[in-house]
Amino acid sequence: MRFLVFQHIACEHPGILRDFLARDGIAWDAVELDEGDAIPALDRYDALWVMGGPMDVWEEDRHPWLIAEKQAIREAVLERRLPYLGLCLGHQLLASALGGAVGKMAAPEVGILDVDLNAAGSADPLFAGLPQRLAALQWHGAEVQRLPDNARALAHSPLCPIQAMRVGRHAYGLQYHIELLDRTVSDWSRVPAYARALDEALGAGSMQRLEHQALQLMPDFNRTARRLYDNFMQVAFERAVVPA
Repeated sequence: MRFLVFQHIACEHPGILRDFLARDGIAWDAVELDEGDAIPALDRYDALWVMGGPMDVWEEDRHPWLIAEKQAIREAVLERRLPYLGLCLGHQLLASALGGAVGKMAAPEVGILDVDLNAAGSADPLFAGLPQRLAALQWHGAEVQRLPDNARALAHSPLCPIQAMRVGRHAYGLQYHIELLDRTVSDWSRVPAYARALDEALGAGSMQRLEHQALQLMPDFNRTARRLYDNFMQVAFERAVVPA
């Protein structure tokens, strides 16, 4: 089994999810789109994961590779029915590629904030064994504002009505991050766009406070990541019943 991973900046990789792939003996190939990597033929892969990044889905003039990436997402999800997991930008790209709408938020979400499952999310096998409310790391100023066809919202927060969604049976997007490692906050705070968003949302000098809070919660974050990964694998390879 082999997974394909789209990355948009080197520091936003699958994080702790890499450990779970290694545990299961699953090989994976990373395509660093922002560095000019070409997208390989999708028929070699069993799933597609799309990570976060500092760009926005509509910035095709600045990042023309977004056009090819959206085409590949459409092919993967609609034509090949590949299991899909998108995080943050990857969540937004799923919506944009399939005809939904993504736009700027009224106020950005940055920090460790609560995400609540709705009734559909509570019944979805992706969230089996997880509480209705989760603390999650958020770091975004754009959001999915209209679902694509055949999609269902699964979670929300006070500032973002579509924190998670499922498209069809096997494609999921999460606006928040589950892939966290001990160094994630410090690594991301070195990205100028992320540092500006952090200071604007939480005040100058907030990185150390956010990093401390994230480290305190890291065991919970990692347990949640493990559960979501295991649940995704159950859904992806049709070992779980997905609601219609």
